[in-house]
This record gives sequence, C-alpha cells and structure tokens, in this order.
Amino acid sequence: MVLYITELLPAAVTSILACLALAIFRVVPVDKAFSGFGNDMVYLIVGMVVVGNALFETGAAPMIGKKIISAVGTNERVFSIALIAVTMIPSLFISNTATAAIMLPVASSAISASGGKLKKKNTFMMIGIATVVTGGLTLVGSTPQLIAQAILQEGGHETMSFFEVGKLGFPLLAMMILFFQTIGRKLQQKVFDFEEVLDIAVPDPKDGAGDGQGEPKSLAKMCIAAAILVFCITGFVIGFWSLGVVAMVGAVLCVATRCISLKRVFERMDWTTVIIMGCSFCLSTALDQSGAGRLVAQGMVNLLGDNVTPWLLCAALALVSMLLTNFMSSTASAALLIPITALVSIELGYNVKSVVIMTVIATNLGYATPISTPAMTMTLSGGYRFLDYVKVGGLFSILTYIFIVLLFPVVYSLH
Repeated sequence: MVLYITELLPAAVTSILACLALAIFRVVPVDKAFSGFGNDMVYLIVGMVVVGNALFETGAAPMIGKKIISAVGTNERVFSIALIAVTMIPSLFISNTATAAIMLPVASSAISASGGKLKKKNTFMMIGIATVVTGGLTLVGSTPQLIAQAILQEGGHETMSFFEVGKLGFPLLAMMILFFQTIGRKLQQKVFDFEEVLDIAVPDPKDGAGDGQGEPKSLAKMCIAAAILVFCITGFVIGFWSLGVVAMVGAVLCVATRCISLKRVFERMDWTTVIIMGCSFCLSTALDQSGAGRLVAQGMVNLLGDNVTPWLLCAALALVSMLLTNFMSSTASAALLIPITALVSIELGYNVKSVVIMTVIATNLGYATPISTPAMTMTLSGGYRFLDYVKVGGLFSILTYIFIVLLFPVVYSLH
C-alpha cells in the first residue's frame, strides 16, 4: 500500500513485488505466486481490451459514439447521468464486472466522438463506481449477495428476496449521482491533473482494417466489429460460457476477421491493468488463506464484546468489510466475513438476515483502490494513478459508509 500510494515504483511493478514477496516468505507456494493470471477475470479484461480496440481500428467505435452523442449531447453532466442510467439496466441481471466490460468500450466510443468535449478521465472512474453501486441493487448483481444467500439457506435462516439489498442500494445510487454532479465533479477536476488518455487508434495498413489515416476501409469491417461486441454482450447476459471465455472468443474473432492485427493487439494492450489484476488475485487469496483477513475481522468482533448493540455491531462489521474489500476482492471479503457475521448475530440474538445484508452492502463499497474489484481495475485504462482512487473513491467510500450506517436501522429490522 505504501508503494502504491507513494508511486515510488510503477503500480504494475509493485504488484509483481507483492507476489514475489508472498513466494519468498513462503506465504504461498512458488507455483501459486502468480496463479492469479489464470483467473477468468484476467481473460475478461484482455478479451474486452482487444474487442474495444478493434472497434476503434475499424471505425465502428466513432460510429457508435456519434449515435450516443446525437442522443444525449456533449454536456458532461447530462452524459454522466445517462451513462449511470444505462449502466443500471444490465447491472440488475448480470454481474458488475460484466457490466463494466460492456460500458467502458461504449463510453470510450462516445468520448472519442465528442471532439474533446467529454473527458475519459472524468468518466471512467465514475463508470467503475457506478457498476459497483448498481451491482448492489439485486440478488444477482454481485457475488457477495449470492454467497450470503447460500449461507442463509444452509443455516436455515430467512433468505433475501430479489430486490432486498436494493432497499438501501437505490438510495445509495441516488447519492452517487448527486456526488458526481457536485462534490465529486469538482474533486475530479482538481485531482485528475494528468493528460487525457486518448483512444483514437490509427489502423495498421498491413491488417487491412483501414487506410492508415483512421478511416475504415470498408463498412463490412465496422459491422463485423460491432457484431462481435453484440455477441460479447449477449454472452455476458445469457451466460452460456464464463465471462472470460466469451471475451476471449470475441478477441479471437476480431483477429481472425482482420478487424485488428495481432501486432496491434500487443501494441495497444493495457498491460498495467492486466498485471495489477492478475497479481491482486494472488494477494487476495493470500490474505484469505493465511488467516490475515480473519485475524482483522475476528479482532474487531472481540473488541466489541458480548454486550454490543445491534447498530454498533453492524457499524463495526461494515467498517471492517469496507476496509478489507478495498485490499481483497469483494468475493473473498464476503466469503470471509459473512460466516463470521452470521455466527456473531446468532450468538447475540440479533436478526441474522439483516446483519448479513449489512455486511453484503459494505463488501460492495470497494471504491478507494483499483484492486478492490475487477470493475474498478478495468478503469485504470483511464490513466489514473493509485492515489487518484484514494482521493475521489476514498471520499465517496467514507460518505457511503456514514450514509448506510445511519440509514440501515430505518430500512431493516435489527432484532
């Protein structure tokens, strides 16, 4: 964390050093130190980067972007609200990771077509946070909800309805929109002082996708690239394969149909995001399997004692959940904390489902680092530094924590 925040080394190098340290100090076996690169989410990112770049190479992205701009205009406030509204629709039914994989290329195309009026750096982090927030609206929007539901079922407790987490999720979504229209917008303009990362691709004349001046060679290539994007979105929604497999099939189709050359695939790959994502899975697993995460969680529970009130219990569990989920994945945090939450609430005689729901909501508050969830990691292509997430996402995390702790007893019964 010190190296990430101080940026003494590039973030990707820091991530690699973390995995090396885990192997050197025998926290994990050497052959498992970089096993995170075999995770399906890494392939989701790789595949969708290729598909996104193919859209730009063929000229399909500017075409899609112009359609979006003609519909919502180039006012950044209006554009951001429209993006959040569109993001909410798939998030109701598919994972926030898949939603981010869909929305980021779509947003890129609109930003590219805006002629500089819309900024990627003012949009991408917001999309990542929006997918995490909207993923907390339904039972299937994020993995922690499914883990909690399984634990409640196995324990014979009352289970959650489809929109149960949405009782607090929808007010949180409204708060997020307000944040990025006011405080968050001003903070972004102040903090994001780096050069805009452009997505304008100049096709390689050798791959046949264009003339080397950014103009598509044929309408056919544009249609093929757009069709591949539709295929990926359909695969994410229907779920006939895993997210990573769907994305990689889309990537292979882009190369096979010469929408993008293999040379351009490697040139334009977002290697920093790929490395950080792969390494973060190993670090998350090590925190879980070594017992470090459980040590923190159990220590907090022990500090509370046996006479803790249900509200204070929820506030403390939410704090631990929020802190851990910014360094472990939300899935790992949920798998670690929800069983502890259920046992403690049973022992103290409190409403198990409500306390578990509080933990679920809090494990989805991973906005302060780019390693908290795949959706946030994918936004690194916006050019952000680690500290940018801490300043903008961190402030939003604090505000949302206060918000849910105050509102939770009003929405859910704790006894």
